Amino acid sequence: MKLSTSFVCQECGYESPKFLGKCPECGEWNSLREIKIESKALKISGRKESASVKKLSEIKLEEKQRLLTGFSEMDGVLGGGIVKGSVILLAGDPGIGKSTLLLQVSLNLAKKSKILYISGEESEGQIKLRAKRITKETNQADFFLVSETNTDSISSIVQQLEPALIIVDSIQTMESENLSGLSGSVGQVRYAASQFIKIAKNLNIPIIIVGHVTKEGMVAGPMVLSHMVDTVLFLEGEKFTSTRILRSLKNRFGPVDEVGIFAMEEKGLAEVRNPEQYFLGKKDENSPGSVLVATLEGSRPFLVEIQALVVFSKLPMPRRVTSGIDYKRLELLLAVLQKHCRLPLDTMDVFVNVAGGLKLADRAADLGICLAIFSSFKNIPLPKTVGIAEVGLLGELRTVPFLEKRVKEAKKLGFKNIFSSSEKSLLNVLNFISK
Repeated sequence: MKLSTSFVCQECGYESPKFLGKCPECGEWNSLREIKIESKALKISGRKESASVKKLSEIKLEEKQRLLTGFSEMDGVLGGGIVKGSVILLAGDPGIGKSTLLLQVSLNLAKKSKILYISGEESEGQIKLRAKRITKETNQADFFLVSETNTDSISSIVQQLEPALIIVDSIQTMESENLSGLSGSVGQVRYAASQFIKIAKNLNIPIIIVGHVTKEGMVAGPMVLSHMVDTVLFLEGEKFTSTRILRSLKNRFGPVDEVGIFAMEEKGLAEVRNPEQYFLGKKDENSPGSVLVATLEGSRPFLVEIQALVVFSKLPMPRRVTSGIDYKRLELLLAVLQKHCRLPLDTMDVFVNVAGGLKLADRAADLGICLAIFSSFKNIPLPKTVGIAEVGLLGELRTVPFLEKRVKEAKKLGFKNIFSSSEKSLLNVLNFISK
């Protein structure tokens, strides 16, 4: 078998026919590594030798067949289910619940279809223990499990078994003897991804690939990996809270503005179909420092509680502590409250928390944060109050996208004290509340 040699940058995936001391793409020194590539690709039954050219008017549209995962939240993110023949990349921080989610999906689908779960990180016994923790029904005849890291061996197993869905956990553990380098290197990841894509497209079998992330939150491995697959999903959340959000960063068969909300429980991930009930909970309406905001996750509006605590500080530099919002955003809002609303917060410790462990990057929460701080500072409770506006540096209130949808959601849940950009300025809102 003839092999060709290429040099690939381990940082960005740049290819060169010869060795270079410095990568011309990312500028890193000594990052190019030699890899060997097969001149003859792996043959897969059903592969077409040549493609015919067609006019756009001659192409007939066929409705894509989809597999339902058993989670309506995940099906919604995917656009209605898993498309047959598609390749999905699921990424997320270590320990966030990627393997648990896919194991639950496999167990759901194994009731009707043949599922192949390929694990390169855990043994069969470890997965069996996790499956018993998730469900008592672990005797599905169509659930096949193999602990394998050789990419070429996996291709042979798939052609023999012909499952309805393949789970690969994870692509960073896959390696082939046809290439030099350890598992997780750029060459090994690219080779494994290309092999799995060939299997998916030629045998019409959907494949879900688990991918690790770097400390910056990017998918580990070459950036081309995200471009090769059809769908990129990202599971995010804090390890010490139960909230998990499944986002679609790329989807060739559905929308990219949908999210699925889950809660990590003792028996695995559970769907959160009514987010407002999960994030609001029960609270004392007479407690100052609590205000609701109407936020959007994808295209779904729901209410979240913002809690603030303002106390006198004995420190020369008062503390600013946040959980769930950007620390720098809080500093900006405090400066606006001091400058335009005359609140003496320079001698106060300010603590702000988003209830439920959710991370808010939505600027529509600005007004709610300011109202919660004002409520705690003045010791004035604000029951059933919702703030929906972005606060500018001049103290003005700016409108936010999908305001009508947010207001409609708040009114549907029975909230009437809704403040938005129609109040013009933050000072007007605080003066109205003080009366």
